[in-house]
This record gives sequence, structure tokens and C-alpha cells, in this order.
Amino acid sequence: MDTLKHRSSGTRSCPCFPLAAMGILDSDSCPPSSPQRLDQELTWSWGHRPRSEAMAPPPPLAASTPLLHGEFGSYPDPSLRLALTLTPQALHIQKLRPKPEARPRGGLVLLTEVSGCCTLRSCNPSDSAAYFCIYTYPRGRRKGRRKATHTFQADGAATYEENRAEAQRWATALTCLLRGLPLPGDGEITSRLLPRPPRLLLLVNPFGGRGLAWQWCKNHVLPMISEAGLSFNLIQTERQNHARELVQGLSLSEWDGIVTLSGDGLLYEVLNGLLDRPDWEEAVKTPVGILPCGSGNALAGAVNQHGGFKPALGIDLLLNCSLLLCRGGSHPLDLLSVTLASGSRCFSFLSVAWGFVSDVDIQSERFRALGSARFTLCTVLGLATLHTYRGRLSYLPATVEPASPTPAHGLPRAKSELTLAPAPAPPVAHSPLHRSVSDLPLPLPQPAMMSPGSPEPLPSLSLNGGGPELAGDWGGAGDAPLSPDPLVPSSPGSPKAALLSPIIEGAPETPASSEFLPPTPDGDPVAVSPGGPLDHLLPPLGTPLPPGWVTLEGDFVLMLAISPSHLGADLVAAPHARFDDGLVHLCWVRGGISRTALLRLFLAMEHGSHFSLGCPQLCYAPARAFRLEPLTPRGVLTVDGEQVEYGPLQAQVHPGLGTLLTGPPGHSVREP
Repeated sequence: MDTLKHRSSGTRSCPCFPLAAMGILDSDSCPPSSPQRLDQELTWSWGHRPRSEAMAPPPPLAASTPLLHGEFGSYPDPSLRLALTLTPQALHIQKLRPKPEARPRGGLVLLTEVSGCCTLRSCNPSDSAAYFCIYTYPRGRRKGRRKATHTFQADGAATYEENRAEAQRWATALTCLLRGLPLPGDGEITSRLLPRPPRLLLLVNPFGGRGLAWQWCKNHVLPMISEAGLSFNLIQTERQNHARELVQGLSLSEWDGIVTLSGDGLLYEVLNGLLDRPDWEEAVKTPVGILPCGSGNALAGAVNQHGGFKPALGIDLLLNCSLLLCRGGSHPLDLLSVTLASGSRCFSFLSVAWGFVSDVDIQSERFRALGSARFTLCTVLGLATLHTYRGRLSYLPATVEPASPTPAHGLPRAKSELTLAPAPAPPVAHSPLHRSVSDLPLPLPQPAMMSPGSPEPLPSLSLNGGGPELAGDWGGAGDAPLSPDPLVPSSPGSPKAALLSPIIEGAPETPASSEFLPPTPDGDPVAVSPGGPLDHLLPPLGTPLPPGWVTLEGDFVLMLAISPSHLGADLVAAPHARFDDGLVHLCWVRGGISRTALLRLFLAMEHGSHFSLGCPQLCYAPARAFRLEPLTPRGVLTVDGEQVEYGPLQAQVHPGLGTLLTGPPGHSVREP
């Protein structure tokens, strides 16, 4: 048994801890015994070791298998002793002294609620203890997440070096579990197991949602990813298609992922910008992620569900997705190439809509200040003036039926253009623009934080891929504050010693051998991509379709072609859909449906149960490609919520073309 003594601070920790410990896993450094080159890339997901050190993972462990066990002290109460047990899914805390408790309050910390951990040391040179700190976001009584910090003191050995080694052993083991790294079977756990943290480019739309995106980013996202020890640079976008122009000028080899903080529209720009590049085949493999700070957060809702969390909105959805991002992990993402009437092409990760859904989406732009409530308002207005649209829908049926997690729900499927019969499915003011390269700090306004008895506040937190820098030995009365004690010290070859390439704004001038492509002119209703794979399933738009296609013509209330499961953060349009099922899920509502029945469908869609209502006008078909020909002279078409030119269009699924940062998939552990 490993016996250590730590101090646990829970939510009553010294107020300097959250700041002092943030980002201690030095995001731009690597072990001194095995320095990595600046250009050495991680095998994705970032929870994997570099290939040069890769080893065969051990057999999977049971959820309750003890990995580490030891006795720790509590901070700031040195008389409180705790027994810690680390398993693959949780940290168990048991009170030993002064009064043992079998199940103490707060004695279970699920790893799904942990953003990161670090090691600390006292600024008092006479203190031989080392400290191990964990950042968690458990759900409160009102179901919202609140940050809690647990700090444990290792003082079981006579020297600081021995206590430090034990604290780092626990921090390394926990970090390996969080990032999906295999632990060695021989039990020797050292910081050499940890590769360098990933480098992320964060793109923030400060006008997202109700204009709260920057505030949410500053108050929630940046602290959390710093706790996880991730390296990042942040840029605020200024205008439409700005993100698309930025990614065209990136040296992508310097980044492990691009993460957008906005609604779905900013990620649409990023993906189309990647596919605009001459090197699109490699560029589109760059993992992309989304942290929901906008009004339409459909993809974030699907990521939240994939991570095993309960449905959430607002800050709770943002914290859930941030926790998943901190843990790393990616998933192939199907993309839909959409050819418009003019012959231009754009790529969709979400949906193509016509009729009621697209009408609501575009009309709601007038009420953007209402946030997500704008969709509810425009849905009510749309029901009051319900329209039907004449059109022709053709699709290439999928050869393999999608697996459904809800076999009790039958999905109405179109068998031919004559038969539509149900068949069961198988089982405010904004902060100024920040341009950042690797060494440009992003100071965040913080309240003055004081350690007990200390006359001076801690220095301001600077977040740009590194942790806070604490200096000085605090001579105040009471417990001495703690300072960072990184698991992975900086090496001369780390990115802190060498700048990343600057981010090019606007249309870069490209010599013949350049990797960049100038962006399309501003003012287009949607950015179109000339690059990307060929649509081998689609004949030219306007020519006859090959055999095997199904064609339907009639009056439609809406037509929706969706790739992931969610149409909104709280709308599950295709509950059986997966990120990489290779299908586009076609849902349409025929004319003749009453307003009441249509309202019931959307209310049931909040739980993904709309197909079980038995509505005869609701139809569904999984497809690999489709063509939509509106016959009504006026209407609205949208791709991922962005309005495109009205007229015939066609689309084809490209399975697994992109890569989405999803975090680990959910498991059977229930949230309290």
C-alpha cells in the first residue's frame, strides 16, 4: 500500500489555490529525460503517446479496479487525514481521522467531472510537503455545475523530493486516465508517460448568441482549459467569413486542433476554409471542436449526448463540452458536399433545410438579441402563417439501415414515390480584438486574490498556453501559499523558446508553391468551396438521375437533411444518427398536417420521440445522396443555418471526411 499524506481543500481551499495551480501541467514543455522537438506531433487523439514511445495498451480494467491507494493530509486543516483510492472512473475519498467515516460527504469524485490536476509546493522553504490539486465541476442541488478544488498534502516522507515524487505519481496517473493514456502494467508511473499537451487555436465570435460569447470564454472556458494544462492561442473574429480567411493562412502542422466558441455558423466557416485550401486533403483532417456560445448549438448538443451527459442548455452545456474538450479524444465526422443551382459547392456538417425550418431560422435573425428564445418565438409565428411548398425530392437510399438506440420507436420511411408506409427501425460592449502568437499573453481581469495573512495580492493571470507565474516567498502569518511545481518542466526546445508562425489575416499572397488560397470576396450569402472530394454519386445538376434513386413530388411543409442527431441543443431530429454513420437523414413533412400536429412534432423532438407519434405526414429515409428541386418560385434554403441561393440543389455524404473533437464517449457511470 502506498502511504502518503496530503491536504485536501475541497471548496474551502485557500483562495490562492485556483489561481496558483491553474495550468501547472506546463502546456508547452516535455520531460527533461525525453525532450521532444518543437515539430513533433501527437498521434491523435491527444491522449496518445508519441509513436516513438508507443506501447501496447494493457487489458482494459474494470471500473472499480484500484490503481492507487494512499493516506493524505487535508489542506488547510493538518489534523484531518484522508484515504484516497483512484480507480479508472473515480477518485474515492474516505476520512480517517479524527473521526472515521465510511461514506463522507463529497467522498466520490467522478473523472467525468474533472477538468485537470497539478502539483504544487509551498513557498516556505522549511515545508517538506508536496501538494496534489484536482479541479472538478460537480453538479449542485439545482443541477448546475459549480467549480470545486480539492488539494491534498503529501508529507509522509522525510524529504521534499520523496513527497514530490509521490504527488507527481498521483497527478500523472490521474492525467493519464483523463486523457486516455494507458498506465504501465509494472506500476511505475512517472511524468515520462505524459506527452506534450496539445496546441489549440481558439476562435471566438464575440457577437455570438446574445453577445455573451467573450464573457463566457473569459470566465469559464479559459480557466478550465488552463486547469487541464492545454496550450492555446485565441483570436476574436471581426466579421462574416473572417474565420474562413484565417484558417486558409494557417500553418496547420503547428496546431493540434481548431476550436470555435460561438454557434454552429463559425464552425461552418472553419470547415469550408479548410476545404478551400489547395492542401485540403490534409487540412480537413485537422481536428475541429465547438464550445457552444451562440444561439444555435446543434452540434454541441450532439457532442454532449455522445459524451454521456444529460441534455443541457446555456452555461451547463458549455461546461459539459469544455470538460469533454479537456479530456481530449476525437471522432470521424461525415461532411455533406452541397452543390447549388449556380454550380458552386459548400460543405455542411449539420443540415440542409427547406420550408418551415429554414423560414424560422432566417426570420429569427431579426430577434438575435433574444438568444435561443428567438427560435421559439419564430416557431410560434411560423405556425400562425403555415405555408406549403411544391417540390420534388429525390434520394439514393442507403444500403445499410442505421442502428437505432430506441428500437421501440418506429421510423416512417418512404418505400417509393407511391407508397409512404411506416416501417420499424432496427434496434453589450465587446473586448478589443486579440491577435495572438505563441508568446503573446492574454491578460484576464481577475479579482485580487490573497493568501491567508499575506499583505499582497497574487499577480495577474496570463493565459496563452501557459500557467500563472508566481514569484516570491510569502512572509505573512499562517499557512504559506503554494507555488507551481510542474510535472513536465520546460525544455530548451519547447514552444516557449520558439515562436509559432504568425497567423496571416486576409488574403495571403501566394507564390506558385504556396499552401494558401485567397478567400472568396465578401458579401456572398455563404462561403463556397471549390476544393474537396469529387461527388461520384451525383450526375450534373439538371441531368437525369441514374437508376436506383427514389423520387417524390408533392406539397411539403418542410424538408430537412441532417447529418448528426441534433437540430438544436434541445432538438433531437435524428435520435439514431451518429457522427460517422455515412448517412444523411432525410426527414420531411407532407402538406395537409394541422398546426397542432406540427407543434406536437416539435415538442416531441425535444426528447427525440417525434417518430413514435405515428404522424402520417412525417416521413423519413436514410440516404447517401439527394436532390431537391423546389417548384415554388419563392422560398428559403439554408445550409447549416446559413441562407444560400434559392433553386435546385443536390448533395452527397462523404463519410468520415472531417475530424471532430468529442472527448471520450459516455459510459454507464451516472452523474449524481
